Amino acid sequence: MKPSAKSSITLTVAFGLMATAALVSHSSIAVAHSGTAEEQAACTPDVFRLCFFEIPNEERIVACLNSKLSQLSPACHDVMAGPPKKKMRDAR
Repeated sequence: MKPSAKSSITLTVAFGLMATAALVSHSSIAVAHSGTAEEQAACTPDVFRLCFFEIPNEERIVACLNSKLSQLSPACHDVMAGPPKKKMRDAR
């Protein structure tokens, strides 16, 4: 049997809804992970762009982001690199 155009559209819509639900569920999972809301917001686009296949494994996401520091957005790079270290000046 040849699928009708209507059933093809229905399948496309169903797939779109499933994909959206998956993204939303991953977003809600991310809230439970380490890092502040601001840090998560800074790195979420980079996770989806560079480390999508590591979701939902937080350890693998962090490892992936660390391995791609040069490709991260400035905001996420700051999160991953940590706070700047204070340089000791003339500690006499």
